[in-house]
Amino acid sequence: MSNEELESNMSELLNQYDVKRLNRGDVLKGKVIDVNDKEVSVNIDYAFDGLIAKEEVSIDDRDPMEVVSKDDEIYVYVISPNDGEGYVELSLIKALEIKDREELSECFKEEKNVKVHVKEETKGGVIAYYGNIKVFIPGSLASRERIQLSNLVGRDLDVRITELDFNNKRVIASRRILEEEEYNKNKKNIWDDLKDGEKRNGVVKKIVKFGAFVDIGGVEGLIHISDLSWERVNRPEDIVKEGDKVEVFIGSVDRKNERLSLILKDVTKEPWTVHSNDINEGDILEGKVVRLTAFGAFVELFDGIEGLVHITEITDEHIAKPSDVLEVNQKVKVKVLSINREEKRIALSIKEAVENNKEYLDYIDNSDESGTSLGDLLKGFKFE
Repeated sequence: MSNEELESNMSELLNQYDVKRLNRGDVLKGKVIDVNDKEVSVNIDYAFDGLIAKEEVSIDDRDPMEVVSKDDEIYVYVISPNDGEGYVELSLIKALEIKDREELSECFKEEKNVKVHVKEETKGGVIAYYGNIKVFIPGSLASRERIQLSNLVGRDLDVRITELDFNNKRVIASRRILEEEEYNKNKKNIWDDLKDGEKRNGVVKKIVKFGAFVDIGGVEGLIHISDLSWERVNRPEDIVKEGDKVEVFIGSVDRKNERLSLILKDVTKEPWTVHSNDINEGDILEGKVVRLTAFGAFVELFDGIEGLVHITEITDEHIAKPSDVLEVNQKVKVKVLSINREEKRIALSIKEAVENNKEYLDYIDNSDESGTSLGDLLKGFKFE
């Protein structure tokens, strides 16, 4: 019997029983009658059964018996109401794709998350699938952290569809959006929980000239170079390095502008608190020259406590600049002229300390005509 005759007989049969008409593109619900390694027979509640060829069962050419079983209820797509042999030609792939498209369109419109399966790494990102629909995840949208894209292959990921154009087969998704939302949610909770003066554990993320940025669990704060140590710090790298785990104190919290200052030095060991009773006006102390300026020299008395020796308090002799008689790291005796604990300022004198030094008085008594200057005497102190 020719195809023309078969189609004519089918048409007469349909007219005789007044059954529904099928058109290409219809999606029907059916029940699997039989399945083998080449095809699937489906009851579609029609005058004729439907047939799904193996290539229309799955996109990865799986054995149909791995995809469906007898008595399964499935949705099918009508490729042709007549395959030329008395069956309705059907596709499971196309029916699933229509269903997947509808779901993706709804999720895209409502900005809902979808779960995809990553199949392979490709140039610029990874290829994933939502059912039978190919989804591209660019490398820049795969994560908010730097990752190896190959580690995503074979995994199921929750993503957000960012672009959807079925006509041009362009479906793009982002995993980074979800991670950013979670990060920002956690960050808000952390900001709300921060309290001045409390201790937090963190990791040094970046070193800059003026300090170090530390992540304390979702929020980054700055340790200014002056808060790295009670001692003078020339370079942050001398105290911390990237990747170091540190324990810090919360300095100040600016929630509005999301700015956080941190302190690495132990606030309970603030030098002025620890040594407050060790410094009084009139005391003669030994210190170390830590900085020379045009107007004088700064001398460290204790770790974190410095005083200023004005150039006029270095010697009675005329000097053009402090470096004429002093050097950095030189140990010197100084007298405390005044102390302002509130402003943490100390005025010191080298010449008065030397003049009160017994060795110096003995030297004066025995060396009236020696011609040795105070500058010569100061240069006799030890260096470190």
